[in-house]
Amino acid sequence: MSARLGLVAAFALAGCAPGPAPATAAPAPNGKALAMACEGRDGWSDPAPPARIHGNTYYVGTCGIAVLLIATPDGLVLLDGATEKAVPSILANIRTLGFDPKNVRYLLASHEHDDHVGGLAALQAATGARLLARREAVAALTSGTPDATDPQREIASPFAGVAVSRTVVDGEVVGLRDIALTAHATPGHTPGSTSWTWRSCEGGDCRTIAYVDSLTAISGDAYRFADHPDYVATFRATLAKVPTLPCDLLITPHPSASNLFTRLAGDARLVDADACHFYAAGAAKRLDERLAKENEAK
Repeated sequence: MSARLGLVAAFALAGCAPGPAPATAAPAPNGKALAMACEGRDGWSDPAPPARIHGNTYYVGTCGIAVLLIATPDGLVLLDGATEKAVPSILANIRTLGFDPKNVRYLLASHEHDDHVGGLAALQAATGARLLARREAVAALTSGTPDATDPQREIASPFAGVAVSRTVVDGEVVGLRDIALTAHATPGHTPGSTSWTWRSCEGGDCRTIAYVDSLTAISGDAYRFADHPDYVATFRATLAKVPTLPCDLLITPHPSASNLFTRLAGDARLVDADACHFYAAGAAKRLDERLAKENEAK
Protein backbone atom coordinates (compact mmCIF):
# COMPACT_ATOMS: atom_id res chain seq x y z
CA MET A 1 0.00 0.00 0.00
CA SER A 2 1.44 3.41 -0.96
CA ALA A 3 2.04 6.10 1.62
CA ARG A 4 -0.32 8.35 -0.33
CA LEU A 5 -3.25 5.98 0.22
CA GLY A 6 -2.23 4.42 3.51
CA LEU A 7 -3.96 6.82 5.87
CA VAL A 8 -7.28 6.78 4.07
CA ALA A 9 -7.27 2.97 3.98
CA ALA A 10 -6.22 2.71 7.60
CA PHE A 11 -9.22 4.69 8.80
CA ALA A 12 -11.56 2.63 6.63
CA LEU A 13 -10.16 -0.65 7.97
CA ALA A 14 -10.47 0.61 11.52
CA GLY A 15 -14.17 1.24 11.01
CA CYS A 16 -13.81 4.96 11.67
CA ALA A 17 -16.85 5.97 9.71
CA PRO A 18 -17.48 9.71 9.59
CA GLY A 19 -20.58 11.22 11.12
CA PRO A 20 -23.35 13.00 9.29
CA ALA A 21 -22.46 15.25 6.41
CA PRO A 22 -22.06 18.92 7.20
CA ALA A 23 -24.89 21.31 6.54
CA THR A 24 -24.90 23.23 3.30
CA ALA A 25 -22.82 26.33 3.72
CA ALA A 26 -24.56 29.63 4.20
CA PRO A 27 -23.46 32.40 1.83
CA ALA A 28 -20.02 33.45 3.03
CA PRO A 29 -19.04 37.09 3.44
CA ASN A 30 -16.91 37.96 0.47
CA GLY A 31 -13.23 38.77 0.38
CA LYS A 32 -13.87 42.51 0.33
CA ALA A 33 -15.66 42.28 3.68
CA LEU A 34 -12.70 40.35 5.12
CA ALA A 35 -10.18 42.84 3.78
CA MET A 36 -12.16 45.80 5.11
CA ALA A 37 -12.65 44.22 8.54
CA CYS A 38 -8.89 43.61 8.88
CA GLU A 39 -7.68 46.90 7.46
CA GLY A 40 -5.07 48.20 9.90
CA ARG A 41 -5.44 45.08 12.08
CA ASP A 42 -3.09 42.10 11.88
CA GLY A 43 -2.98 40.76 15.41
CA TRP A 44 -2.71 37.00 15.79
CA SER A 45 -6.02 36.89 17.70
CA ASP A 46 -7.87 39.78 16.02
CA PRO A 47 -11.29 38.38 15.00
CA ALA A 48 -12.07 38.40 11.29
CA PRO A 49 -15.20 37.42 9.35
CA PRO A 50 -15.13 34.19 7.35
CA ALA A 51 -14.84 34.21 3.58
CA ARG A 52 -14.99 31.73 0.75
CA ILE A 53 -11.60 31.28 -0.92
CA HIS A 54 -12.57 28.89 -3.72
CA GLY A 55 -15.11 26.09 -3.93
CA ASN A 56 -15.31 24.21 -0.65
CA THR A 57 -12.37 26.05 0.95
CA TYR A 58 -13.02 28.89 3.40
CA TYR A 59 -11.04 31.34 5.51
CA VAL A 60 -12.09 31.13 9.17
CA GLY A 61 -8.98 32.57 10.85
CA THR A 62 -8.01 35.92 12.27
CA CYS A 63 -6.71 39.13 10.74
CA GLY A 64 -3.13 37.99 11.32
CA ILE A 65 -3.24 34.19 11.13
CA ALA A 66 -4.76 31.90 8.52
CA VAL A 67 -7.08 29.07 9.55
CA LEU A 68 -8.70 27.20 6.68
CA LEU A 69 -11.89 25.14 6.63
CA ILE A 70 -12.47 22.54 3.91
CA ALA A 71 -16.00 21.15 3.64
CA THR A 72 -16.85 17.69 2.26
CA PRO A 73 -19.99 15.53 2.31
CA ASP A 74 -18.26 13.34 4.92
CA GLY A 75 -17.17 16.10 7.28
CA LEU A 76 -14.86 19.05 7.71
CA VAL A 77 -11.10 19.53 7.78
CA LEU A 78 -9.58 22.39 9.76
CA LEU A 79 -6.08 23.48 8.84
CA ASP A 80 -4.20 25.31 11.63
CA GLY A 81 -5.67 26.66 14.86
CA ALA A 82 -4.23 30.15 15.42
CA THR A 83 -3.93 31.10 19.10
CA GLU A 84 -5.93 29.81 22.05
CA LYS A 85 -7.50 33.27 22.38
CA ALA A 86 -8.70 33.05 18.77
CA VAL A 87 -10.63 29.79 19.21
CA PRO A 88 -14.06 31.36 20.01
CA SER A 89 -13.94 33.45 16.83
CA ILE A 90 -12.83 30.43 14.75
CA LEU A 91 -15.74 28.35 16.05
CA ALA A 92 -18.11 31.28 15.46
CA ASN A 93 -16.88 31.58 11.87
CA ILE A 94 -17.52 27.89 11.25
CA ARG A 95 -21.08 28.31 12.53
CA THR A 96 -21.60 31.51 10.52
CA LEU A 97 -20.84 29.49 7.39
CA GLY A 98 -23.62 27.07 8.34
CA PHE A 99 -21.41 24.23 9.56
CA ASP A 100 -21.34 22.42 12.88
CA PRO A 101 -17.89 22.37 14.53
CA LYS A 102 -18.71 18.84 15.76
CA ASN A 103 -18.42 17.75 12.11
CA VAL A 104 -14.69 18.60 11.99
CA ARG A 105 -13.03 15.21 11.42
CA TYR A 106 -9.38 16.16 11.05
CA LEU A 107 -7.15 18.91 12.39
CA LEU A 108 -3.99 19.57 10.37
CA ALA A 109 -1.15 22.00 10.99
CA SER A 110 1.55 23.99 9.24
CA HIS A 111 4.20 24.44 11.94
CA GLU A 112 4.54 24.04 15.66
CA HIS A 113 4.51 27.61 16.99
CA ASP A 114 1.96 29.19 19.31
CA ASP A 115 0.54 31.60 16.74
CA HIS A 116 -0.51 28.71 14.46
CA VAL A 117 -1.18 25.76 16.77
CA GLY A 118 -1.86 27.37 20.15
CA GLY A 119 -5.58 26.92 19.60
CA LEU A 120 -5.49 23.28 18.51
CA ALA A 121 -6.02 21.79 21.99
CA ALA A 122 -9.17 23.89 22.53
CA LEU A 123 -10.38 23.17 19.00
CA GLN A 124 -9.84 19.45 19.54
CA ALA A 125 -11.83 19.64 22.77
CA ALA A 126 -14.66 21.51 21.01
CA THR A 127 -14.82 19.27 17.94
CA GLY A 128 -13.51 15.84 18.95
CA ALA A 129 -11.40 15.85 15.78
CA ARG A 130 -8.22 13.84 15.23
CA LEU A 131 -4.97 15.78 14.83
CA LEU A 132 -2.64 14.43 12.15
CA ALA A 133 0.98 15.63 11.94
CA ARG A 134 4.42 14.71 10.70
CA ARG A 135 6.63 12.82 13.15
CA GLU A 136 9.04 15.75 13.36
CA ALA A 137 6.31 17.97 14.81
CA VAL A 138 4.77 15.51 17.28
CA ALA A 139 6.98 16.15 20.32
CA ALA A 140 6.48 19.92 20.14
CA LEU A 141 2.73 19.63 19.51
CA THR A 142 2.15 17.28 22.42
CA SER A 143 4.41 19.12 24.89
CA GLY A 144 3.65 22.67 23.81
CA THR A 145 7.39 23.39 23.71
CA PRO A 146 9.36 23.93 20.46
CA ASP A 147 11.97 21.34 19.54
CA ALA A 148 15.57 21.88 20.65
CA THR A 149 16.60 22.24 16.99
CA ASP A 150 13.99 24.95 16.28
CA PRO A 151 15.81 28.23 15.48
CA GLN A 152 13.11 30.13 17.41
CA ARG A 153 13.10 27.92 20.51
CA GLU A 154 14.43 30.64 22.83
CA ILE A 155 11.81 33.19 21.77
CA ALA A 156 8.79 31.00 21.02
CA SER A 157 5.94 31.09 23.51
CA PRO A 158 4.73 27.81 25.05
CA PHE A 159 1.24 26.63 24.17
CA ALA A 160 -1.26 24.03 25.35
CA GLY A 161 -0.12 20.58 24.26
CA VAL A 162 -2.51 18.64 22.04
CA ALA A 163 -2.93 14.91 21.37
CA VAL A 164 -1.70 13.70 17.98
CA SER A 165 -3.81 10.80 16.72
CA ARG A 166 -1.75 9.74 13.73
CA THR A 167 1.50 10.66 12.03
CA VAL A 168 1.73 11.36 8.32
CA VAL A 169 4.72 11.21 6.01
CA ASP A 170 5.84 13.31 3.08
CA GLY A 171 3.53 12.72 0.13
CA GLU A 172 0.79 11.03 2.16
CA VAL A 173 -2.84 11.81 1.38
CA VAL A 174 -5.44 12.64 4.00
CA GLY A 175 -8.82 12.06 2.45
CA LEU A 176 -12.54 12.43 2.91
CA ARG A 177 -15.12 12.14 0.15
CA ASP A 178 -14.46 14.72 -2.59
CA ILE A 179 -11.17 15.91 -1.06
CA ALA A 180 -7.61 14.63 -0.88
CA LEU A 181 -5.02 16.72 0.92
CA THR A 182 -1.38 15.88 0.30
CA ALA A 183 1.18 16.51 3.03
CA HIS A 184 4.52 17.97 1.93
CA ALA A 185 7.49 18.02 4.30
CA THR A 186 8.90 21.57 4.10
CA PRO A 187 11.24 21.87 7.13
CA GLY A 188 13.21 25.05 7.72
CA HIS A 189 11.08 27.56 9.56
CA THR A 190 10.64 24.74 12.08
CA PRO A 191 11.74 21.09 11.97
CA GLY A 192 8.15 19.90 11.56
CA SER A 193 7.01 22.46 8.98
CA THR A 194 4.42 20.96 6.66
CA SER A 195 2.71 22.31 3.56
CA TRP A 196 -0.56 20.99 2.12
CA THR A 197 -2.08 20.87 -1.37
CA TRP A 198 -5.57 19.92 -2.57
CA ARG A 199 -8.01 20.47 -5.43
CA SER A 200 -11.04 22.66 -4.86
CA CYS A 201 -13.74 23.19 -7.47
CA GLU A 202 -16.46 25.75 -8.19
CA GLY A 203 -18.51 23.97 -10.80
CA GLY A 204 -16.04 23.15 -13.55
CA ASP A 205 -13.44 25.63 -12.29
CA CYS A 206 -11.00 23.41 -10.37
CA ARG A 207 -7.86 24.83 -8.78
CA THR A 208 -5.02 23.32 -6.79
CA ILE A 209 -4.69 25.22 -3.54
CA ALA A 210 -1.23 25.25 -1.97
CA TYR A 211 -1.08 26.09 1.72
CA VAL A 212 2.67 26.59 1.90
CA ASP A 213 4.22 26.96 5.31
CA SER A 214 6.27 29.93 6.47
CA LEU A 215 9.72 30.07 4.85
CA THR A 216 11.31 32.82 6.92
CA ALA A 217 14.77 32.28 8.39
CA ILE A 218 14.21 33.96 11.75
CA SER A 219 15.53 32.93 15.14
CA GLY A 220 16.38 33.89 18.66
CA ASP A 221 19.35 36.22 19.19
CA ALA A 222 21.69 33.41 20.19
CA TYR A 223 21.00 31.26 17.13
CA ARG A 224 23.23 31.48 14.05
CA PHE A 225 22.10 29.60 10.95
CA ALA A 226 25.73 29.57 9.80
CA ASP A 227 26.58 27.34 12.77
CA HIS A 228 24.08 24.71 11.62
CA PRO A 229 25.04 23.72 8.05
CA ASP A 230 22.90 20.57 8.06
CA TYR A 231 19.82 22.56 9.04
CA VAL A 232 20.59 25.15 6.34
CA ALA A 233 20.96 22.36 3.76
CA THR A 234 17.54 21.02 4.76
CA PHE A 235 16.09 24.53 4.52
CA ARG A 236 17.59 24.99 1.03
CA ALA A 237 16.07 21.68 -0.07
CA THR A 238 12.67 22.99 1.01
CA LEU A 239 13.18 26.23 -0.91
CA ALA A 240 13.99 24.17 -4.01
CA LYS A 241 10.94 21.95 -3.44
CA VAL A 242 8.26 24.62 -3.00
CA PRO A 243 8.34 25.84 -6.64
CA THR A 244 7.66 22.26 -7.78
CA LEU A 245 4.45 21.91 -5.76
CA PRO A 246 1.11 22.01 -7.59
CA CYS A 247 0.16 25.62 -6.95
CA ASP A 248 -2.64 27.49 -8.68
CA LEU A 249 -3.71 29.42 -5.59
CA LEU A 250 -1.14 30.14 -2.88
CA ILE A 251 -2.11 30.67 0.77
CA THR A 252 0.37 31.18 3.61
CA PRO A 253 -0.04 30.83 7.40
CA HIS A 254 0.45 34.58 7.75
CA PRO A 255 -2.00 35.87 5.12
CA SER A 256 0.05 39.01 4.57
CA ALA A 257 2.96 36.90 3.27
CA SER A 258 0.88 35.97 0.22
CA ASN A 259 -1.16 39.21 0.02
CA LEU A 260 -4.23 37.04 0.57
CA PHE A 261 -6.79 39.62 1.65
CA THR A 262 -6.03 41.94 -1.26
CA ARG A 263 -6.36 38.99 -3.62
CA LEU A 264 -9.62 37.81 -2.08
CA ALA A 265 -10.97 41.34 -2.39
CA GLY A 266 -10.31 41.20 -6.14
CA ASP A 267 -7.59 43.87 -6.11
CA ALA A 268 -4.83 41.44 -7.17
CA ARG A 269 -4.74 38.08 -8.92
CA LEU A 270 -6.11 35.30 -6.72
CA VAL A 271 -4.87 32.56 -9.03
CA ASP A 272 -1.22 32.71 -10.09
CA ALA A 273 0.70 29.63 -11.19
CA ASP A 274 4.00 31.40 -10.48
CA ALA A 275 3.16 32.36 -6.89
CA CYS A 276 4.96 29.44 -5.23
CA HIS A 277 8.06 30.14 -7.32
CA PHE A 278 8.20 33.78 -6.25
CA TYR A 279 7.40 32.95 -2.63
CA ALA A 280 10.32 30.51 -2.46
CA ALA A 281 12.68 32.82 -4.37
CA GLY A 282 12.04 35.65 -1.92
CA ALA A 283 12.68 33.34 1.02
CA ALA A 284 15.92 32.06 -0.53
CA LYS A 285 17.13 35.63 -0.96
CA ARG A 286 16.39 36.43 2.68
CA LEU A 287 18.17 33.27 3.86
CA ASP A 288 21.25 34.25 1.83
CA GLU A 289 21.15 37.74 3.33
CA ARG A 290 20.84 36.33 6.83
CA LEU A 291 23.85 34.02 6.32
CA ALA A 292 25.92 36.84 4.81
CA LYS A 293 25.13 39.10 7.79
CA GLU A 294 26.10 36.35 10.21
CA ASN A 295 29.39 35.75 8.44
CA GLU A 296 30.19 39.48 8.40
CA ALA A 297 29.61 39.63 12.15
CA LYS A 298 32.10 36.86 12.95
